[in-house]
Amino acid sequence: YIGYGEFKVKALKLQRQVFCDNKREISEEEYKQLITAAEKKGNLRLALLIEAICSTGIRVSELKYITYSSLFSRRAVVDCKGKRRVIMLPQKLCMRLKTYCRDKGIGGGSVFVTRSGKPMDRSNIWKSMKKLCGSAGVSPPKVFPHNLRHLFARIFYELEKDIARLADILGHSSIETTRVYIITSGNEHERIIERMGLVV
Repeated sequence: YIGYGEFKVKALKLQRQVFCDNKREISEEEYKQLITAAEKKGNLRLALLIEAICSTGIRVSELKYITYSSLFSRRAVVDCKGKRRVIMLPQKLCMRLKTYCRDKGIGGGSVFVTRSGKPMDRSNIWKSMKKLCGSAGVSPPKVFPHNLRHLFARIFYELEKDIARLADILGHSSIETTRVYIITSGNEHERIIERMGLVV
């Protein structure tokens, strides 16, 4: 409208994110450091909760479905928004949680509960994990519950290379959502292209 009709504005197309941010993605070693830190602080419940999220890919909001009875079937049945999803629980995790339940006198209902018997909420879990950062030696921006799901997804995909199956396990309706979870670091990509040895 200013007399330059031949000028056009084009939207800049951005390539889909190829690499994850190393400063935010937690590593397997850092995950183990968090568990060790929680155990040293005497917070076994938090240590087991961290293991439960990372070893199953379960959402924080779904932790309440890990019940005492699910430890015997090794399956947590999640009912949410009219959909049902079955989450497989590793045998070793179930054994540890059974021992925890026995020691805490938990004989039914959700395993991860407060002293009043209510399922732990997202904010309390988030705060408890953040308190581990210093003693665990892990950068705070990396430490939050959802990041454990990302670590589960990356390790699963490294082993299986089946994104459709991973999407089902995580409860994603779109594979595009799952792609975000399995983005690798730039450092890993560098190692791969160096290993290829195609520069003569």
